[in-house]
Amino acid sequence: MKPAIPFLSLARQVEALRPRLLEAIAQVVDTQGFANGPAVARFEAELAEYLGVGHVVALNSGTSALHAALLCVDVRPGDEVITVAHTWISTAWAISYIGATPRFVDVDPRTCGMDPRALELAISPRTRAILPVHLYGQPVELRPILEIADRHGIPVVEDTAQAIGARYRGQRVGSFGRVNATSFYPAKNLGALGEGGALLTDDAEIARRAARLRDHAQAERHRHLELGFNWRMDGIQGAVLSVKLPHLDGWNSRRREIARRYLGAFAGLPRLSTLAGLPDAEPIWHVFPVFHPERDAFRARLAERGVQSGAHYPTPVHLQPAYASLGLRPGALPHTERLAATELSLPMFPELTDAEVNEVVAAVTETCRGLE
Repeated sequence: MKPAIPFLSLARQVEALRPRLLEAIAQVVDTQGFANGPAVARFEAELAEYLGVGHVVALNSGTSALHAALLCVDVRPGDEVITVAHTWISTAWAISYIGATPRFVDVDPRTCGMDPRALELAISPRTRAILPVHLYGQPVELRPILEIADRHGIPVVEDTAQAIGARYRGQRVGSFGRVNATSFYPAKNLGALGEGGALLTDDAEIARRAARLRDHAQAERHRHLELGFNWRMDGIQGAVLSVKLPHLDGWNSRRREIARRYLGAFAGLPRLSTLAGLPDAEPIWHVFPVFHPERDAFRARLAERGVQSGAHYPTPVHLQPAYASLGLRPGALPHTERLAATELSLPMFPELTDAEVNEVVAAVTETCRGLE
């Protein structure tokens, strides 16, 4: 029996980089820079240069980075933060950890990101921040969001957990908001060998505060200025990410090549739709989503043909039990709910071979016609 085509293979990337990764890990072991340390500081400088931002503060997860970013724009208990429900739930957790309330708005079906028209209608006197999510590696339509935010004097915090390396109007996402956050979870385009995240900003004072917050809010040893956290990045992860960062553009280029092949092959297939994207954006295709009204049957048929798939995310955040207290019911966010009910994610990682891509295309084509 022919081996299945994996939805994701971390093993292929690790194997290709194994000697350099082991060398970098050994250097951390030899120098004992296990918590923050020189390897983390080096990666922070490298990522700041890559993104074109003034400061990067490495943290222990993308969730912590979002939490820190919101604290650093002074979101407080009782405030509201406008965001989307078509995302991984960490986006909302970061708001709730502070005691603020997520105000969910609908998405633009072209990008699955925040719809600027919905944003404008959701702003209230309690709005303290705007948190767009560059989902699937697709840049959000940022220009109108930034214009609305500037008009109301509200800071923007970009969630770039799935979009490091993507560009909007020629500029890297994660460099537009007052402070932004990303993730290095192993499955990300730039993934650690464990957990990791970072706060991104041009504001030096925000960077200083975030660096304090991650280390128990110490201004100096044993002097704590506010409630702090243990958010330090593991030194080994900093070393691993420095090994991987120079490869990121090449990996993302391969993802775009695979996406072009998928998009060309799937055009015109019955009842199957893909993301239109923005003409002035360069996505990185962290996930390649397609949408079909019989999503579960579609996935089952792909599995029968040996093609693994995913679903991102079948229950939107506003309908999760954890947020039932907000009182939102099915139908509150129609675009979000339709996308969540019909989305399936196809194999997408840079080590996919051309032969595997061809097999995915054949399986999707046959499945579409079989479900017509």
